[in-house]
Amino acid sequence: MLGIKRVRIRSYEKGFHFRHGEFRAMLGKGVYWFLNPFRKDRVEVCSQRDAWLPERDLDLIVKSGVLDGHAEVIDLKNHERAIVWMDGRLEVVLSAGLYAIWTEFHDIRIEKFDVANIRFEHDRAEDILDSNLSTQAIERVTVEQGFTGLVFQNGKLIAELEPGRYAYWRKNGQLRVHQVDRRESVLDIAGQEIMTADKVTLRLNATVTYRVTDPKRAVSQVEDYRQAVYREGQLALRSMVGTRELDSLLSDKETVAEDLLKVLRNKTESFGVQVLDLGIRDIILPGEMREILNRVTEARKAAEANLIARREETAAMRSQANTAKLLESNPTLMRLRELEVLEKVAEHSKLQVLLGDKGLAEKVVNLL
Repeated sequence: MLGIKRVRIRSYEKGFHFRHGEFRAMLGKGVYWFLNPFRKDRVEVCSQRDAWLPERDLDLIVKSGVLDGHAEVIDLKNHERAIVWMDGRLEVVLSAGLYAIWTEFHDIRIEKFDVANIRFEHDRAEDILDSNLSTQAIERVTVEQGFTGLVFQNGKLIAELEPGRYAYWRKNGQLRVHQVDRRESVLDIAGQEIMTADKVTLRLNATVTYRVTDPKRAVSQVEDYRQAVYREGQLALRSMVGTRELDSLLSDKETVAEDLLKVLRNKTESFGVQVLDLGIRDIILPGEMREILNRVTEARKAAEANLIARREETAAMRSQANTAKLLESNPTLMRLRELEVLEKVAEHSKLQVLLGDKGLAEKVVNLL
């Protein structure tokens, strides 16, 4: 069917003429007439004020070379990314693909990056990372104070990060960031039933203070370093308690804890963890064993009390014997002692003195 097609292109527009799907020309400002039988001609009108050219048939337009001097063509391979600045402001972060942007109405600046270096670094990194425009292409990573970040690409460790803010390109292999806590941590080793050397079953609770000194080994040599510390602590407790008798465990817990600390340190250093301290918190005995120990303790305390009482009685008797010897050798002192006794008796009761023979009367008179 025959027909005439009229196209008006304004001063800020460009037209792209296609015939039978093939690109013919780019049209500037003006009015154009086309004989359009069977609708074989197509004109796409684009505003340069919109900056970005449409993606439809962009490869044909770029290949023709008509955009030279009018638009900036961005052709990004799989290993490339680009940051586009428009009029001094961040416009977009582009992944691989073909793009074109008009340059006549805007100040355009394009920065290309090779993402073979997976880490993103830029002078205006803070502005870029704070913008939502970069989230599709750049992954943000924040390592908190007291932590170390381990960066794995496709399962391989490629970097260790100190506390701070970092960024990495997306869609560049499998990226994983594992943060390892390097602060001092406390781990409670729950009670487990252990048999001592003298066949007494008990439960022992301990507390372990540790710190990761080598994050790489702590993550790569064991599945879970915290669980590994717990497991090694349990094994050390069983080994140490099984070679000691109950009395030594109860009477010298500090020495037992020091020996356990040495054993556990040797085990954990192999996977990058340093044990700083170990303390035995509780030793729990079965009910019947507690009753036996209570009776033993009660008997021991009773024996100690009896021994102290006997010592006091012996000391008192020795003092009385010494006093008797002293009074016997000194009659005057004996009389003074008798007067003290009479004085104490007279204070609390009525004293009646019965005089008998002459000798007794003279003694009392002499005393008085």
